[in-house]
Amino acid sequence: MRDLTSLCDYFVICSGDSERQVAAIYDQVTRLVKKNKIKIQHYTNDKSSRWMLVDLFDVIVHVFIEEARTFYNLEYLWTAAKKIYPAEE
Repeated sequence: MRDLTSLCDYFVICSGDSERQVAAIYDQVTRLVKKNKIKIQHYTNDKSSRWMLVDLFDVIVHVFIEEARTFYNLEYLWTAAKKIYPAEE
């Protein structure tokens, strides 16, 4: 993202199969961020949301319910961005 926008350096885009799973992913992200003393610039706190985000200045974490991820299709909107996939364990 760094070469395309001044908004942030990275988007992390993930999804869950249900609102409960999306909320659990979001909760874990915010818990780990706070534990590691990383400052949160902005976050959503609507647990019934189909798209939640955590803005960490240089990194913005998007957590979608699968249908919303398909609908908004951020990967397509930012096609020019370099994609980095997590290493499998």
